[in-house]
Amino acid sequence: MEEVETNMTELEKLEFDVRGMTCPSCEVHVANALKSVEGVESVEIPGWESAEAQVVARQGIDSEAFSEAVREAGYGANVRARRPIDMQQGRTNGKGDGRFDLMVIGGGSGGFAAAIKGAELGFKVGLVEAAEIGGTCVNVGCVPSKTLIRSVELSHLAGQPRFRGINTSQGPIDWPQVIDHKDELVRDMRKAKYSDVLEAYPEITYIEGKATLLGGNNLEVDGEAYAPVKIILATGASPWAPPIAGLVETGYLDSEAALDLKELPESMIVLGANAVGLEIAQIYSRAGTDVTVLELLPRIAPFEDEEISAALSQYLQDEGLRIVTDFETKSVEKADGRYLLRGTQDEVELTFDAQELLVATGRRPNTDGLGLEEAGVKLGKRGEILVDEHLATDNPDIYAIGDILGRDMFVYVAAYDGILAAENALTQAGRVYDADYIARITFTDPQIASAGLTEVQARERGYEVKVSSLEMQHVPRALAARDTRGLIKLVADAATDRLLGAHILAPEAGEMIQIAVMAIRFGITVSEMRSMMFPYLTNAEGLKLAALAFDKDVAMLSCCAG
Repeated sequence: MEEVETNMTELEKLEFDVRGMTCPSCEVHVANALKSVEGVESVEIPGWESAEAQVVARQGIDSEAFSEAVREAGYGANVRARRPIDMQQGRTNGKGDGRFDLMVIGGGSGGFAAAIKGAELGFKVGLVEAAEIGGTCVNVGCVPSKTLIRSVELSHLAGQPRFRGINTSQGPIDWPQVIDHKDELVRDMRKAKYSDVLEAYPEITYIEGKATLLGGNNLEVDGEAYAPVKIILATGASPWAPPIAGLVETGYLDSEAALDLKELPESMIVLGANAVGLEIAQIYSRAGTDVTVLELLPRIAPFEDEEISAALSQYLQDEGLRIVTDFETKSVEKADGRYLLRGTQDEVELTFDAQELLVATGRRPNTDGLGLEEAGVKLGKRGEILVDEHLATDNPDIYAIGDILGRDMFVYVAAYDGILAAENALTQAGRVYDADYIARITFTDPQIASAGLTEVQARERGYEVKVSSLEMQHVPRALAARDTRGLIKLVADAATDRLLGAHILAPEAGEMIQIAVMAIRFGITVSEMRSMMFPYLTNAEGLKLAALAFDKDVAMLSCCAG
C-alpha cells in the first residue's frame, strides 16, 4: 500500500491543561483518550505531575472533541493554545511604517491591558482614545455604581429590625453629597489606575482622537495616517434601548446618566431586570425613590439559576420595590413632567407613571464609524465583531477584545482578552480564549454570584446531574451577622463528582464565589471540597457545608463538623 505523506502545514500543535491526573496510570489514560480523537498524530504528556499535554493533530479539529474524549476517561482538559506546526515562533518582524508595532484602539481596561502587555514584551505601542481615558468601568460603570451601592447601604441598615439595639443611624441621605463623593472617587481612580500608569511605560504613546480603519493594517486618527504591524480594537459598548414607540421623542435615562442625577427623584420606572437594572433600582429605592421594575422575561435576573432569581425577587419586594415580569412595553409618552409607560402583561393592558424612566435593557458594541467593512472585519447580528478562538478577526492584522465582542461583558474579562490578544498578535503565542469558568456577579443586596452551568444548562448538555441547595441560615457566619438571607446551590456531575456550577445568593456572595471558580477551573471534586478545612465563621465555609449537603443534613452537624 502506498503511504501518503502528511503535509506539515496541515498539522497543528495543541497545548492542554489537564485536570485530575494523580499517578502514572492516569497519564496513560489521558494519553489514550487524546489519541482516540480522529486526526491525532501524536500525544506527549511530560509526567502526570505537569497537569498538561501536547498534541500534534490535523488542523481544524473542534476543541470540544478533545475535551469530551478526556472527560469520558474521567478527567478534564482544556485547550490552552493551538498553532500551525510550521508557524515561526517569536516576535513579529514588522511590516508597518516603523512608528508602532501595535496600536490599540480604546483606552479602557482591555485596551490598557493589551498596551501594557505589548510594552512588557518589548514592543512600541500606540494607545488611542476618543473620549475619557479609563473606559466604562472607572467612569460610568463598576466604580460609580458600586460606590453608590455602598453609600445607601448603611442608611438602609439603620431601619432593619435585626440590628435593634445597635447604633446604625445615619440620618436622611444627602443625595447631592453622595454624587459629589462618587465623582471624586472616579476622578481619583481614573488618575491613579490609568493616567498615572502610563508614565511607567515609556514604550506606550497615548494618542487622543478618533481612529478609523482604512484596510489592511492602515488607519488614521483625526486625519493622521498610521500603519502599525498589528491592531487591537477595544472600543467597548454603550447602553442600548429597544425600539419602543415614543421612547426617543420623550428621552430617558440610560445606565450611565442614572448614576449622575444631581437630585433624588420621587419615583422611577426601571425597564430591564438584569444586573445593571436591578443594581440601580435598589440604589434609588434605598435612597427613598419609589421604584417599579419592569421585565419582558418571566423572571428577574433571567439568566441566573431559577431558585436564585425567585429568592432575590422576594427580598427586593420585601424592601418595597415593585416588580412586574412578563411585561411587554408598547409605548412611552411624557405629560406634565411625568413618564407614562403602557404595555401588556398576559394580554392585560397596564400603565405605569413616574418622574424618571431608566432604560437598562443591555449594551451593544461600539462598532459604528470604525471602518470595519473597509478593513475586512465581519460583524454579527448585534453589531459584535466576530473573532476566532485567538481573538483574531478575518483580517489577520486586526484583533478585537472586550465588550466589542458582545459577550462576557465584564471588566476582568476585557483585561484577560487584552493580554491574550497582545501575546497572540505580537508573538504568535496561539493562546486560546477560555472564559467558561468566569464568575458573574450582580451587586444587589443580597448579591448574586455564579460560575459554570446552572442545573438546567447541565442537564441540557447531557450530564447526569446532582444538586445541593443550602440556605444561608445554616451558615454560622450568617447567623452571627444576623443576616441569613440567601442560599448556595451547587451543581455537580454525578458520574465524576466534579463541580459543574455554583450559584450563590448572599450579602457577600461576590467574596465567596472565587473558591467555586477555582474548583470548576481545575476539576476539584465535591469530595475534595468536603475534605478541605474551611475557616470557621466565614461565609466561605458555606461552600463546604453546601458540598456536605449533597449527602448529609447539615442541620444535624455541630460547628466545624464534617
